[in-house]
Amino acid sequence: MNNLYDNHNHSQFSFDGKKASVESSSRAAAAAGLGGICFTDHCDFFVPPMKAEFEHLVPEQFDIACQQAEIDRVRGLLPELEIFKGIEIGLQKKCREQIRNLLDTNSFDQIIASVHYLDDTDPFWGGYYRDKDWRTAYGRYLETILEEIRWMGDFDIVGHFDYVARYAPYPECSINYKDFPDIFDEILKFLAENGKALEINTKTYQDYSGRTPVLDRDILLRFKELGGEAISLGSDSHYPERVGDKFAYYAAFIRDCGFSYTAHFSRRKLCLEKI
Repeated sequence: MNNLYDNHNHSQFSFDGKKASVESSSRAAAAAGLGGICFTDHCDFFVPPMKAEFEHLVPEQFDIACQQAEIDRVRGLLPELEIFKGIEIGLQKKCREQIRNLLDTNSFDQIIASVHYLDDTDPFWGGYYRDKDWRTAYGRYLETILEEIRWMGDFDIVGHFDYVARYAPYPECSINYKDFPDIFDEILKFLAENGKALEINTKTYQDYSGRTPVLDRDILLRFKELGGEAISLGSDSHYPERVGDKFAYYAAFIRDCGFSYTAHFSRRKLCLEKI
């Protein structure tokens, strides 16, 4: 699997990555035969009060200089593995100025643009779904992604577009193209036209209290129709055992949808690896 790269990992520098470290996860990537790993620790400038009540974290940021120094150290230990410096930016309209300032004053190999919190709620803790049916909840999440990536522009990968389905209370546990074709077309067209990558986040496709979201093939097929070529694999790992999880399966899935490459980024430049 040395042509596969895990582009979405959290380390000891993320608020929720205390069970992982740059070194332990890098060693796991090397043992799994991956070509590379990127550490994209969390940066959310605003944490909804309903989450802060549980976790006492306002905001969720990490020490960029310390993270990057540790990556440099581990690169020296594992010269056979490419190890990249990344960040996962939590997109929120009220934090746009802070996001822009951070990105203007720091350098990364890759930037993941994700939505974790919206409407002052946190889907993980369930508050987001209150008084919403599945179509409203999922549609609002996709609309927020579109609005924020259009504003941000300067990013490489859109993270876990179906994150909102993981923790939802509905029988409809997957987000499908057929249910939101217009909004998906806008998101996918934006990514395709601007050389951005769509992430397959393998953490989403596991059991959540008896619900197992499934990746909709039609989303990838439509991305290809619109000219998209960059598909990124990310395990969203928070401990070493999950690095590269299910990558062989989803690499085959991507190939079966007509893509010949997976994508990663080095110094913000798109790199395509033959599947």
